[in-house]
Amino acid sequence: MSRRPASLSRRLGDGAGIPFMGSLNPKSRASPFLSIGLVLVGAFLIIGYVYSGSGGSNGDKAALSRLEALPYLKKVYGDSMHKVLHVGPDSCAVVSKLLKEEDTEAWGLEPYDLDDSDAKCKSLIRKGIVRVADIKFPLPYRSKSFSLVIVSDALDYLSPRYLNKTLPELARVSSDGFVVLSVKVAEMSKFGRPAKLRSSSWWIRFFVQTRLEENEVATKKFEMAASKKGYQSSCQIFHLKSLS
Repeated sequence: MSRRPASLSRRLGDGAGIPFMGSLNPKSRASPFLSIGLVLVGAFLIIGYVYSGSGGSNGDKAALSRLEALPYLKKVYGDSMHKVLHVGPDSCAVVSKLLKEEDTEAWGLEPYDLDDSDAKCKSLIRKGIVRVADIKFPLPYRSKSFSLVIVSDALDYLSPRYLNKTLPELARVSSDGFVVLSVKVAEMSKFGRPAKLRSSSWWIRFFVQTRLEENEVATKKFEMAASKKGYQSSCQIFHLKSLS
């Protein structure tokens, strides 16, 4: 049976004609639509919290790995860290930290747009210290422009077709080698694209195919420095030689 609206006299008798009368009635019931709405809002808030927490955790973990690796790279490469190019997300943060080091020049190359960057990052971009460029194409630098190139969380999103072009470019613009930081676990970047999970053996085979040589001396030095301090990176780290 369909429910019909109550008559005027019925509503007045129930006190509906008096403002706020319903709110003072202890037996009044909340609208079912209101209850459903509150449930939906709560569900959306929970989902949003879980999603943002998960994504933020991955992003924070990757950024932390980049910064934590810098002191160990400094011990390995020494004077070769005087002119550094960082390629990858959060270049502004990495460059800012490197510039605090004595006798160190640093530049950054961001493969993604920086629409939501802070004032310090925008200042680095205005000065030309950090640039935004698509790394699938030739890098906007001359050969051997930097003593060392560090690339992190950028190659994991490229297909082998583009890696064949990008890796030799990284070797071209460096003089004393370049370092690749690659993810160990599949995770979603803050740019919405999933990283391609690749094992260390996959990377080594690919380096050989592209005629890039591993820097074994630097690899051993890094492992020794890390083991002394008990440092365990959440990324895979590869040390490669520049093009001769």
